[in-house]
Amino acid sequence: MSRPFSPSSPLVVRRAKRLWRQYGVFWLGAIAVGLIAVLYARLIDWGYDAFRHVQHQYVWAPLLITPAVAALAVWLTRTFFRGAEGSGIPQVIATLHANPSTYGARLLSLRILLGKIAVSFLGILGGFTIGREGPTVQVGAALMFNLRRLYPRSNAQIERQLALAGAAAGLSAAFNTPLAGIVFAIEELTRSFEARASGVLITAIIIAGVVALGLNGNYTYFGTIQIGAHFPDLLALAVLLTAIVTGIAGGIFCWLLLNTARWIPAPLRQLHGERPVVFAALCGFAIAVVGVISGGTTFGSGYAEARGLLDGHEQLSVFYPFLKMIAMVGSYLPGIPGGIFAPSLSIGAGFGNLLHIVFGSMQLPMLIALAMVGYLAAVTQSPITSFVIVMEMIDGHALVISLMATALIASRVSRLFAPPLYESLAQRYMAPLPQPAPAPVPEVPEVEAPEPVAEVSEADASVTSAEANVAENGAEDRMTEATANATANTVANAAADAAEAADAAANTAPHTGTNEAANEATNRATDEATNAPDTPRQ
Repeated sequence: MSRPFSPSSPLVVRRAKRLWRQYGVFWLGAIAVGLIAVLYARLIDWGYDAFRHVQHQYVWAPLLITPAVAALAVWLTRTFFRGAEGSGIPQVIATLHANPSTYGARLLSLRILLGKIAVSFLGILGGFTIGREGPTVQVGAALMFNLRRLYPRSNAQIERQLALAGAAAGLSAAFNTPLAGIVFAIEELTRSFEARASGVLITAIIIAGVVALGLNGNYTYFGTIQIGAHFPDLLALAVLLTAIVTGIAGGIFCWLLLNTARWIPAPLRQLHGERPVVFAALCGFAIAVVGVISGGTTFGSGYAEARGLLDGHEQLSVFYPFLKMIAMVGSYLPGIPGGIFAPSLSIGAGFGNLLHIVFGSMQLPMLIALAMVGYLAAVTQSPITSFVIVMEMIDGHALVISLMATALIASRVSRLFAPPLYESLAQRYMAPLPQPAPAPVPEVPEVEAPEPVAEVSEADASVTSAEANVAENGAEDRMTEATANATANTVANAAADAAEAADAAANTAPHTGTNEAANEATNRATDEATNAPDTPRQ
């Protein structure tokens, strides 16, 4: 007779605990990532709306606000939140590819999580050209990584899976692009596919996505573009030219960020190293000037401008992508926390608007979509992630082949200018810290150790003795030759010294007297040369 099922039985409790340890922490973390991603997005949107309100009321206000915010943001980052600077994706890559326990504790701590959210919000309040998507990746990874404390016996594999799942779920919730989250984890974060982690990864993305959908509803990031059933005849040429233009622009941007020592003047580099807060204020002032010149279009992430171009409600200058690139570089140089995904998409939209002058017969949304994926692929050099993100953002499945081709070509063109941006920046975090100089060691007089006596067997004694005789004879021959050469040199040197002494004595003796000093020096030198030891010649 079988025992009745009881929820409180020890077997059921043990199984429940095992399931919780195996899956429950990931599910709990994914729910938290989805919630924080949505709240963080709303916080950033509110901050940018507040800045735009002030900027519309007082056109010149950014000339004061942006430098002040830049100085404060950099001071906070360098003082309290080191590791929160930039987009955050290089920090996640460094943690995944190095020792998760060591690097995660430094780059994915709860302090970094709070600092990333707070200081990036401060940056968007100042009008900086930064996005929230990259920071959401680091925030998601940090949140999941710190849940390792719930495991009784955590290890490097669990910590790595937690950070990877959190990063992918963060990107998925930020863009509402679940497929892009999976591809991003494989192509950019790990550069490989792990079958053991695939189930956990997909589950975390699904849960975070469901939470985001529940709070924001089902939406596409840039809406839905309308593409006709028949593609234009110039589509292939448009794909090629768009990929080349955006690939060059994105490659130059990566080169500028990775080679600051080759184009920033030496006084500014010195200022950046010695007084980073002042350098940040100068960058903020430059961003404000560019923003005022552009009529305010270069402030913020650029989402509104890209969305307006796709909807046909925005008219931007042909100089917009170049001014936006300047603002983006100026926002990244001081080390303010903020991403480059959304600004890159906005710059790409600007290039699409510019290329519409050449391909006037094509639909503007189609060109903008191609340019967005091209510039994003050029900056990240992750073509698969780029075209999947843009395809999901605009619901552009009809353009999937064109998007793939543009992303691939632009990524290859960009690599001619610079290596992958995120990987190169991650290497800087993985570089070993400088070690202090070793303390000086007092000199100890060297004592010659006695030479060890090799023990040989009787069987090898005769061979060793014969070899020793041959070596001894050869050594005697070489010693004799060296002695002969040395003696010859001694005789020659003695004769030369004798001649010099004779000349000196002759010159110093009075002209009216005798040459006794000269004769005496000559005789002494001759005696020294004659008494030199004889050397037998070979």
